Amino acid sequence: MADFDYNKAIARIPRWLLAMATVGTVFCLFRYGISIAGGFLLGALAAWVNLWLVIRAAGRVTATEEELRSSSAGLLFIQFSGLILGVFVIMQFSGFNTGAAFVGFFLCPAAAVLEIVYELLILKS
Repeated sequence: MADFDYNKAIARIPRWLLAMATVGTVFCLFRYGISIAGGFLLGALAAWVNLWLVIRAAGRVTATEEELRSSSAGLLFIQFSGLILGVFVIMQFSGFNTGAAFVGFFLCPAAAVLEIVYELLILKS
């Protein structure tokens, strides 16, 4: 039975997200057209940035007091708000499909579930 390594599991999640974003965007492009594919890709990019922000926020839990002084929670909130505002503006003026963007944004939890299934299959063998 294989041992579980949290660091390897966390490192694989962005790769799962990238793989699903690539396959999903290509599928949407050929099946539904550029508007839906662009919306899906935009949502997937927002999911990747969101994952990056969550990893940074989680890193604050284990940070030392000196590291905490150098970065503030307010800055993290401003970055996340900027992400949401930027996606909203792009969606309004680009003509990309909003529903497809929401589906793309859910790639982050889908990547986490895929990693859980992967670990269950690997640990079982």
